[in-house]
Amino acid sequence: MLEFAILGLLQQAPMHGYELRKQLAEVLGGLRSISYGSLYPALKRLHAAGLVTTDEPDRRAPLPADAPPLTGRRGKVVYTITAEGKERFAELVSQAGPEAYDDGRLFGVHLAFFRHTAADVRLRILEGRRRTVEQQREGLRSSLARTRERLDRYTLELQRHGLDSVDREVRWLSELIDSERRDPGPGQPAEPQRDAD
Repeated sequence: MLEFAILGLLQQAPMHGYELRKQLAEVLGGLRSISYGSLYPALKRLHAAGLVTTDEPDRRAPLPADAPPLTGRRGKVVYTITAEGKERFAELVSQAGPEAYDDGRLFGVHLAFFRHTAADVRLRILEGRRRTVEQQREGLRSSLARTRERLDRYTLELQRHGLDSVDREVRWLSELIDSERRDPGPGQPAEPQRDAD
């Protein structure tokens, strides 16, 4: 998931680690906070795989005259996506199977980079995510029906809250799917509306 998000951000512009971490927090929102302890090993793996290159500053170069006192000699390493990295990113955004929607965090990364994704793939991912969440909802409903009498009121409220959250996600996904069918984006034909039987 992290490598997918990094490649997606580097697709837009080269960045150093601090910028990447900041952009990841913005793109992923509340999905996950990214620590430097997970970011830099991921960058190292991407570099070793040839998916990104690094541009390291010359440590022997003199510091600028306006550098603040006690400025360290270590400059920022800038990461740039390679042609192989762009190919890998294209593979990742085109995946529409369960790996794209079963895990909520990976689904969130896919959603964050939907502008790079073909309309038919976006629709398959959204529909797959909705099916997954609907199955979770049915499991929660079934569990609540079986255990309602044995639960104290606080645990019961917690389960109801979980069910409400899942219901909201199903409605949200349905709205996204309807919107995608109406307007799939430039150059993409709209899918014909299906009658509900």
